Amino acid sequence: MSGYKKIYLPFFIGLSIAMGIFIGAQLNYSANPNVLGGNAKKEKLNRLIDYIEYEYVDPIDTDSIVDVTVNSILESLDPHSVYIPPSELKEVAESMKGDFVGIGVSFYSFKDSLAVIRAIPGGPSAKVGIKGGDRIVSADGEPLIGDILLSDTLTSKLKGQPQTSVNLKIKRPGVEKLLDFKVVRDVVPLRSVVASYMLDSIMGYVKVNRFAESTPEEFTRALSTLKRKGAQGIVLDLRDNPGGYISAAQKMADEFLKDNKLILFTKNKTGKIENTYATEDGLFEDKKVYVLINENSASASEIVAGAIQDNDRGTIIGRRSFGKGLVQREMSLGDGSAVRLTIARYYTPTGRSIQRPYDNGTEEYYNDYLSRYKNGELQSLDSIHLADSLRFVTPGGKVVYGGGGIIPDIFVPKDTNYEMETLDYFLKSGFLSRFVFELIEKDRIYYNSLNLDTFKKEVTISDADLGDFVSFAKKRDISVRIRSYRDVYKNYIKAVMAEQLFNNNVYEQMLNENDPVIKKVLEIDKK
Repeated sequence: MSGYKKIYLPFFIGLSIAMGIFIGAQLNYSANPNVLGGNAKKEKLNRLIDYIEYEYVDPIDTDSIVDVTVNSILESLDPHSVYIPPSELKEVAESMKGDFVGIGVSFYSFKDSLAVIRAIPGGPSAKVGIKGGDRIVSADGEPLIGDILLSDTLTSKLKGQPQTSVNLKIKRPGVEKLLDFKVVRDVVPLRSVVASYMLDSIMGYVKVNRFAESTPEEFTRALSTLKRKGAQGIVLDLRDNPGGYISAAQKMADEFLKDNKLILFTKNKTGKIENTYATEDGLFEDKKVYVLINENSASASEIVAGAIQDNDRGTIIGRRSFGKGLVQREMSLGDGSAVRLTIARYYTPTGRSIQRPYDNGTEEYYNDYLSRYKNGELQSLDSIHLADSLRFVTPGGKVVYGGGGIIPDIFVPKDTNYEMETLDYFLKSGFLSRFVFELIEKDRIYYNSLNLDTFKKEVTISDADLGDFVSFAKKRDISVRIRSYRDVYKNYIKAVMAEQLFNNNVYEQMLNENDPVIKKVLEIDKK
């Protein structure tokens, strides 16, 4: 277990921070001076900071004191009220909006050069012909090599205002001379619907990785396409989705619920209740729906799953979700930073709060999450023990529980063997992606020449490739144990390769071919 903690604790801490950042209502809070007016206690804090600034014996950055103070205040409230410093706010805003302005490439710093992993389909770079494996040597005559690859200056060279241009010099494998490209910066979408395809002749599949401003439009477009292809049901994959805008979750649930069905209600500190109901505009109101969740599905993901479950509308499959039932709203602090403050709790249609207790502090809150690995809950549904006071009944007579996430209707255990846990870490950390990039680089010209059909038929991951991966990890002081999971590792490596060469849709399809949760869905549907 100690090896597991070493590998996974940073990931879960990162996840907790991400969920605090991603989750919130869609409206910014405009400070009302009558509400946020001064008083003696607030003035005391101001006087202390001023006193430190003017009288403290050593030079000190008072901005850092303010940041620490704000963080300390929010940490004493709940695990999901968070401070977003100026250095992070723009990136967070872009992620939640669903787009950014730039040249549209994903890249690595590789051997002191800027290597393109792939040009984002439909983005500015793809339109002018930039490809995976290209090295961006300079931008507007300024070299992009060496130390600049480790600085924020790099991003400023590639991002900018819409319709401004940047002249790039590109070194392409197999081409002797440098290539010149003029790229006009534009809005580049950050897709939240990362995969959409037909699992078989009648069942569609959609994977959503977060709930951003653009998610409802993306989701509706995906459903419409699948409906035209003959989908009589939808598998909605919300596994590892940390949440986002409540409004996006409401619109997603509305696609499956009939007019006037309750989606959720919220309650603020005064006890005011606001109900949200489905409208008559839903693309899949009369068709089957399966919602996939796991221990990393949170907030907006739980709103959708709870609305489907409590209305007896579909089947929830997987493992108990994270358990976040708090609503945040963002307020600017006037210096480029912001806070996301918890302003309400939300409840599923039967009246469940799925928020886990946090009375004993943030550390214990997340230790409770990690304890699921220890108590056997990820392997057996019977390991989940909840009080009768948290018991609710749906209109159809199904027993459901609050107090700590959405418990699925059909449980699928997690493979917690060391081999699969480390593979999961390699995927989420980007470590496997880095190895695959270097594997492709060994014969970049060949791989870039392949179409998808040829790739699927010709490319195989060999035992030698697995050996290279073990060596790749060992050089970075990471121990890899594959044992009986050789075929699984090979499939994941090829899937990541397909993602870099083609798109995320192909990646998800390849992984889902052997996914036990997907297999369970198809098994149930046939029955």
